[in-house]
Amino acid sequence: MVDFLRLSRSSIDDSISQNLNALVTPASRGFDPSSTTQRLPRDSQPIDPGACQTFKNDVLFQSWQARSDVLAYCASVATSDDPDDPEILLQTAYSERERERVVDERLDPYSSQKIFREPRTEVLAALVRNERSVENIVRARTWSIVAERCGDTGESWESALDRWRSMRDARRKFSEPRQSRSA
Repeated sequence: MVDFLRLSRSSIDDSISQNLNALVTPASRGFDPSSTTQRLPRDSQPIDPGACQTFKNDVLFQSWQARSDVLAYCASVATSDDPDDPEILLQTAYSERERERVVDERLDPYSSQKIFREPRTEVLAALVRNERSVENIVRARTWSIVAERCGDTGESWESALDRWRSMRDARRKFSEPRQSRSA
């Protein structure tokens, strides 16, 4: 999971400026030697709004959705029971022995402390929470660069992604073949 998220972030979000620079259309005229008299950063060149929207719809939001899907799947795994977790079996066996055992805490002050590792589902849940936090930070940073380069619409990345999801779902629903009712 973590490797997929890192790879996806590095190919889209971490290189967002390069991805947006690739959208800048070269001059339609030939080379103008006077264009070298001023040094303009590549970031200052305007990006076609249609190219920006296509990039957001076809690349950025697709990538974000894939990562959201992976995180949602991992969260569902983390909230389900893991009967094969060896730590659960050890804890169960240990707790049964502990109930039967009587220890004087004056002789062994550490006897009441149990040394267990967290179950795998809890470790995964903590990892998913951490990755969701990272994802929110990365998306906010990426969205600020996109807004700066493509024109700030004042829309948050969350609402833009939700709007894209709604449009995608509507297109899917519309493009599904209608089932004919046969009696």
